Amino acid sequence: MCEHHHHHEHLKGNDKLQLIKIILAIVFFTLAIVTPSAGIVKVMIFLTAYIIAGGDVVIKAVKNIFKGEIFDENFLMVIATAGAFAIKEYPEAVMVMILYQIGEFLQEKAVAKSRKSISQLMDIRPDYANIEIDGKLTKVNPSVVKKDDIITVKTGEKIPLDGTVIEGHASVDTSALTGESVPRELSAGDSAISGCINTNGFLKIKVEKEFGESTVSKILELVEHAGSKKAKAENFITKFARYYTPAVVAGAAILAVLPPLILHADFNIWLQRALTFLVISCPCALVISVPLGFFAGIGGASKAGILIKGACYIEALSNPDYVVFDKTGTLTKGTFKVTEIHTSNITEEELLKLCAQAENYSSHPIAASLKEAYGKEINIESIKNVEEIAGNGVKANIDGDEILAGNSNLMDMFNVDFSTIDSAGTIVYTAKNRKFIGYIVISDEIKEDAKLTINNLKTLANQTVMLTGDSQKNAQYIAEELGVDKFYAELLPAQKVEKLEELISGKTKNKSVIFAGDGINDAPVLTRADVGIAMGGLGSDAAIEAADAVIMDDKPSKIVKAILIAKKTMSIVKQNIVFALGIKALFLILGAFGIITMWGAVFADTGVALLAVINSLRALKA
Repeated sequence: MCEHHHHHEHLKGNDKLQLIKIILAIVFFTLAIVTPSAGIVKVMIFLTAYIIAGGDVVIKAVKNIFKGEIFDENFLMVIATAGAFAIKEYPEAVMVMILYQIGEFLQEKAVAKSRKSISQLMDIRPDYANIEIDGKLTKVNPSVVKKDDIITVKTGEKIPLDGTVIEGHASVDTSALTGESVPRELSAGDSAISGCINTNGFLKIKVEKEFGESTVSKILELVEHAGSKKAKAENFITKFARYYTPAVVAGAAILAVLPPLILHADFNIWLQRALTFLVISCPCALVISVPLGFFAGIGGASKAGILIKGACYIEALSNPDYVVFDKTGTLTKGTFKVTEIHTSNITEEELLKLCAQAENYSSHPIAASLKEAYGKEINIESIKNVEEIAGNGVKANIDGDEILAGNSNLMDMFNVDFSTIDSAGTIVYTAKNRKFIGYIVISDEIKEDAKLTINNLKTLANQTVMLTGDSQKNAQYIAEELGVDKFYAELLPAQKVEKLEELISGKTKNKSVIFAGDGINDAPVLTRADVGIAMGGLGSDAAIEAADAVIMDDKPSKIVKAILIAKKTMSIVKQNIVFALGIKALFLILGAFGIITMWGAVFADTGVALLAVINSLRALKA
């Protein structure tokens, strides 16, 4: 196998060293060419140029032989160039190494560009936290800060740990996490997420999670291991190289020996062809460009605020059969809002005021939405004898009147004469002194880009499906509003997994089932899907841990973006495979018949690898 990892993490100093080495090798090569003598001096100058350019390749080859890794790129290069020296083709031997090093240098630059997009995410790592010790602010390592400690974040500083703002107001830049340039406003009571930058203002934050459990720590861990899960295409290339390289070495040996014996041809000519054959055979274009293509795709997605945990998920995302959604928090905002008010012998404002007063002491989301819609201060002195009737609503005495606010069961319980309303959403029926005075409809808002997402998915997937624990009526309303192909309502978490299993068992071969949920109560389904996508991963531990891909903001349209990035990445990977194999096959045939020389062989190796790398970098442009 052609081990072409190179640990592409060279520092700028190493880049300069490599450049100096290339320049020196070219100087000695030129000196050897212009040296008039054909004797030992000329050979020694060529040998010096060869050692400068290819010394490290020879050392790697020897080390790998002792490790049992014989058939790698370094071995092929050394055998081919040593053979060229043996038949006195000194310029070709040296130039193979020089061009190889130039190609390596340019590849390093290209790979560095790919890594940069992901390493930018590493910039979210906080350098320090400001904590008050003995009345003074002290900078400490975030890892030593404990839960419930108070930290301060000044303008221009990163928020080092997750917590709740207890004092101050600031605008924070979340772009490193979400890919979105619009800042978020934070003030007392808001959650502060590590990795964001305070662009203006001052914040005091009570720490809720130690550094190892914080959002930034989990994301950094995810990013660092993003390349560990290989796609089928990568595994294919690994296996291919394992068998291909020994085969071409054997082919080169046969090419060097058989024709001279059978045809009584010049041994040197066929040995040169065999050596050319060896240089061409290096499968580097495949071994470097295919993983790099996936890596660039992961980098392009991260720039868009989509974290994908490995190449295998890029492959699965590129070919979806079903895209399955949770409803609340994924297609809808998960926040309730008053959408309709219908009254009988009372104004809308009066009805809303009575409901808000009756629900004043409740912490239920329905109560919160009523108080928010009313939007005025409630006089609590006018509210007496509040009784919460579990699962049905509330009964309260307001300014001497008995007010009932709740569901239809509550109305029946107190013999109120009313008509049941058929409407999507939660209905709050209201009665004053046992007489029906109207109803308020409270609905979960659909996200702004949800409908566009479903429409776009019609062309990218076979079917869109919605799974929800909500009522049949509400689910039907949302499904029809968005144009979802199928929906299943009133499901418990275990039943969601069962439905997903049904879809997986019935999917088209080699296609995938994608599930998108909010990552809080959908962990079992996220885990079971071919690709689990967690929505709104910003600050959600469950999302980051359970999902295969995390959309850092709350936009379902990013699912479409993720699929398009995956499709583009897979297209580039396939182009590289076809291009590299095609050129290799053509040049191997031409090399065997002596139509091309060692110079053409260098293009077939390093040149093709470099072109494939440059093509891979297109995946960075999400």
